[in-house]
Amino acid sequence: MSLLHSNIIGDSGKELLILHGFLGMSDNWKRQAQNFAAKGFRVHLIDHRNHGRSFWSDQFSYGELVKDLYNYVHHHNLKSVILLGHSMGGKTAMLFAALYPQLVSKLIVADIAPKYYKPHHQSILEGLSSIDFDIVKTRNTADIQLKKYISDDRLRDNFY
Repeated sequence: MSLLHSNIIGDSGKELLILHGFLGMSDNWKRQAQNFAAKGFRVHLIDHRNHGRSFWSDQFSYGELVKDLYNYVHHHNLKSVILLGHSMGGKTAMLFAALYPQLVSKLIVADIAPKYYKPHHQSILEGLSSIDFDIVKTRNTADIQLKKYISDDRLRDNFY
């Protein structure tokens, strides 16, 4: 069993687990985590599989993400958690709460609803997959390659 990477901020208080969105990472929530810790929470900033510093796998589904989260909660011996999930993390949090309601005291979901969304990141994924890092050595060269797939400059800037 591979365990998700996390950064735990605060040493006591209610357990608050923050799940980032697709193509994000736990560091995206660091400033907010510090604010929550100052208000008495022990904040777990968690990197999903295939994100940040967590393990990488060919298996990637909401079922797998929930299994990973369950293993994390079990490993840390957490009995009751507050889940805050953004986008993909929100969907993961909703499914986790549905499957393990006894472990969730509160559920906070941002920027996603419990419904089906058409795949809409295909061009981003194709662009990222098209980069051959044996050849591409600079951000500028990567940007030129990504521009073929992602026309929005602000969106491309998120990858550097």
